[in-house]
Amino acid sequence: MKKNRWLSLTIGVFIVSMLIGCGNGRNENQIQPETEEVSENGSGAIETDDTEAPIETEADNDAARGKTLVVYFSGTGNTERVAKAIADTTGGELFELEPADPYTDEDLEYNDDQSRVSREYADESLRNVELVTETVDDWQAVERVYIGYPIWWGNAAWPVNAFIEANDFTGKTVIPFCTSASSGMGDSGERLAELAGTGDWQEGTRFASGVSDEDVAAWVKSLEQ
Repeated sequence: MKKNRWLSLTIGVFIVSMLIGCGNGRNENQIQPETEEVSENGSGAIETDDTEAPIETEADNDAARGKTLVVYFSGTGNTERVAKAIADTTGGELFELEPADPYTDEDLEYNDDQSRVSREYADESLRNVELVTETVDDWQAVERVYIGYPIWWGNAAWPVNAFIEANDFTGKTVIPFCTSASSGMGDSGERLAELAGTGDWQEGTRFASGVSDEDVAAWVKSLEQ
C-alpha cells in the first residue's frame, strides 16, 4: 500500500512539472512575436509607453520654410514702428538700415532748400548714402524679405538703395512697404525691383503715419490667403 501511495505521488509530481513546463513554453511563444514587431519600429530599439514624439519648435519651422527678414530705413520712427509690427506678426528678424552719417532732424527738413535731404533730392549724385552694414548674416537662409522706407518726393528713401544694390535677391520673395503723411507709394516698389534685378517682387502697400499695429498685422495676414 505504501509503495502504491509513493508511486502515485511520484507520478503526480511528474505530471504537474510537465504541465508547468508546457505553460512556460506557451508564454514565451506569445511574447516573442510582440517583441520582434516592436523592435522593428525605428532603429530597432523597443518602444515603451514613456517614449515621447519629437516636439516641433519654432526654430524647426523657420528652418523648414526659410527665414523672414524685415529690412527698414526710418527717418522719424514711423517706418520703424510698422517694421516692428510686421516682425511681431511674422516672427521675422528686424534689420535696420543705418546711414554711416545719420540724418538729424535738421537734415530732414523737407521744406528747407538747404537741408541735407533737400540737397540730395536736387542732386542725385548726393544720394549714394553709405550704410553702417549692407549685408545680413545667413542671407542665404532668408526666403521672404519685407523692405520698408518713408516716401521722399515720390521715391523710396534713398538710403535703401545701397542695401538693394549690395544683395542678390534670387529665390527670395520681396514685399515693399512704405510710410508717408499723405503721398502714395507710387512706383517706388517697381523702381527698387529694377535696381535689384533679381527676386520675386510683390505689390507693396503704403501705411499712413498713424497706422495701428492691428491694421499692419491684418495686411500681413492677408498676404498669406
